[in-house]
Amino acid sequence: MFRVLTALPVYNEAAHVEGVLDEVVKITPDVLVVDDGSTDGTAEILAARVAARGDVRVVRHLANRGYGAALATAFRETRAGPWDGLVTIDCDGQHQPRLIPAFIEAASLPERGVIVSGSRYLEHFPGDSEPPEARRRINAEITAEINRRLGLRITDAFCGFKAYSRRALAALQPRETGYAMPLEIWVQAAAAGLEIVELPVPLVYLDATRSFGGSLDDAATRLAYYRQVLDRAEAAVAAGS
Repeated sequence: MFRVLTALPVYNEAAHVEGVLDEVVKITPDVLVVDDGSTDGTAEILAARVAARGDVRVVRHLANRGYGAALATAFRETRAGPWDGLVTIDCDGQHQPRLIPAFIEAASLPERGVIVSGSRYLEHFPGDSEPPEARRRINAEITAEINRRLGLRITDAFCGFKAYSRRALAALQPRETGYAMPLEIWVQAAAAGLEIVELPVPLVYLDATRSFGGSLDDAATRLAYYRQVLDRAEAAVAAGS
């Protein structure tokens, strides 16, 4: 039996966290929430759920450290436990927990290093959102650049809905703490020769005005930053660090 930990990085998701967890626990029994220093009541909602139902486990960062840092915590928790793999799913309502079994099945090759990544652009679904123009353009540019640099054939560089076999996790040591962490993962995955599988997922945007933080809300600045992250990740791989 291929046993996975399903982890949800959470930051200020009081409006969504209960509903998303209600759906996730119907699908998979081992659920970890990494609360990345929420200040909007999310921590209290999670504490009450653990006390009343005990159907999820919570690791809390005392201060906000970033999306990548929350995922890195999930990686460490998986490697330290008995699980054969990890599923990551965002908690803002854009990912559909009903798709988790397909991700688990695609990653359930424990003898191989496999990353299964959702793609919002692999297939069109009825009711798909219209992505914000700047986000779609930047995703397309960075995805094409990753494919050119690394010899990959992915279609969505940033989707957070993923599954990793344990062998794949052993090859990944992310250091980027923010939203650019997935780019570092692609560089390390290519260097390690991991198998990459994309599965289509619906394109859902519930918050088109989400902030990336400070200067990164400017599209040109964000694009330049993403390229710097790719440069750093490639340099680290080349240096063997």
